[in-house]
Amino acid sequence: MIGKKIDAIRLGDKAEFGKTVSESDVYLYAGLTGDLNPAHVNEEYAKKTFFKTRIVHGMLSAGFISTIFGTKLPGPGTIYLRQVIEFAAPVYIGDTITASVEVVGINVEKNRVTFKTLCVNQEGKEVLAGEAVVSPPKDAKN
Repeated sequence: MIGKKIDAIRLGDKAEFGKTVSESDVYLYAGLTGDLNPAHVNEEYAKKTFFKTRIVHGMLSAGFISTIFGTKLPGPGTIYLRQVIEFAAPVYIGDTITASVEVVGINVEKNRVTFKTLCVNQEGKEVLAGEAVVSPPKDAKN
């Protein structure tokens, strides 16, 4: 399956992905990336921080946006080119994060699509916001 090519994408198109972040997700991410910041992996250390407990890696949440681009909109074959992110609030282990993207710009000549990106927790609180640019697949058959 190949994702949507640029002429099948419209301003306002949206997609989302949700996941509850588990403790094992945090440890797997830390192991894969080497980011062993104690704010993420050491509860005793984290108790002494502003947050009073461990927080999830910000980039783990941002990765849910990549999931949308690579699987839903535009979909398989999409190349992620740029992302601007503002981390608005912490994500805690056990939070359910819903990532969403919305098409806000299309450049047919350069095969580029610009998206508003957002992640919210189970309470609807914004935890991440930004903008991304992707290149959808050119050889899609839709």
